[in-house]
Amino acid sequence: MQVLDTETRIRQQIADNPVILYMKGTPEAPECGFSRAAVAALHKTGKPFAFVNVLTAPHIREKLPKISQWPTYPQLFVNGELVGGCDIILGLEADGSLPTLLAGAPA
Repeated sequence: MQVLDTETRIRQQIADNPVILYMKGTPEAPECGFSRAAVAALHKTGKPFAFVNVLTAPHIREKLPKISQWPTYPQLFVNGELVGGCDIILGLEADGSLPTLLAGAPA
């Protein structure tokens, strides 16, 4: 089995998962308030999403901000594109566009 470097692994995760949240903790046990709020907003849409716990993946935690040009966690990607962090996710939830955005991602 080939071992992927961190950047390749991140890009593969983003490509393989139509909706993926890089977060602190897990959806069942978020380990920061921002990740908790992002997960709650995503759960309200009923759309499934993948996640990566950056607290247990320090190489990803260190490398992803350089790839995404986004300094903080959580980070939501939909269809390979960075949507943003908690504030943006909550803004999309508040204006009603989060379900529409996620509906465009294959299940």
